Amino acid sequence: MTDDLIRVMPAEGRNYIILKPPSGRGGFLLWASKVVPVMTRIIIFAHGLLNRPESLRSIITATDRIFCADGGAYHALALGLTPEYVIGDLDSLSPEVVHQLEIKGVKLCRYPMDKDQTDLELTLQHAIAEEPDEIVLAAALGGRLDQTLANILLLSRDEYHSTQLSLVDGGQWATLMRGPQTRIVQGQSGDILSLVPLTPLVKGVDLSGVVWPLADATLTFGSTFSISNALAERQATVTIREGKVLLVHFDKDIEEELRQ
Repeated sequence: MTDDLIRVMPAEGRNYIILKPPSGRGGFLLWASKVVPVMTRIIIFAHGLLNRPESLRSIITATDRIFCADGGAYHALALGLTPEYVIGDLDSLSPEVVHQLEIKGVKLCRYPMDKDQTDLELTLQHAIAEEPDEIVLAAALGGRLDQTLANILLLSRDEYHSTQLSLVDGGQWATLMRGPQTRIVQGQSGDILSLVPLTPLVKGVDLSGVVWPLADATLTFGSTFSISNALAERQATVTIREGKVLLVHFDKDIEEELRQ
């Protein structure tokens, strides 16, 4: 089937796949082909803890773009990835690594050390400007509590509403939901599924395919009411009508490893 796919880069910078007709005739004629947009994704490496790096590496594809917030470049390089951008004051990188990145053609966006945003927020702003369909933050947790909380809450900023924002950490995957929105969660029975409200009220919450389903529920900020639910089957559906919530999916196999 891959022989019938051609990748092109139109002027606006979006990736597309042209599906050639089964006969192979007219494969390069747009009138005879179906043009299907390809989802674009940027992976941002922060400089926090990177748990289970092999798990992260396994989900990164050749079409993903790699951005790094300062010392996050160490994580990318350790996984055999060459960043497209490294952004920040670069105070966490040794001169040798900076030189290595320059040789590789990495774009370095330097900021002064005295600045109003963290390196991760600056990198996220650069990534948002590229208008991808999804941005995934990696190594954004652990270490300082203030930075961990700030990194999580970055996802909720209103100016980032046009892009799907997620956080990955080992066997945990967190995605910001803004109402009205529905998400399908794929996993296995027993996986942990939590909803963390990020607005005073999250209304119209429907949750199915879990041990404790919800129907038109209202969640309140600071409550643990919707923490530690579990998938009852291989798929769950989450819908919210109003508000913002962080949907957290935790692989049960990794949770069991952590308990040992």
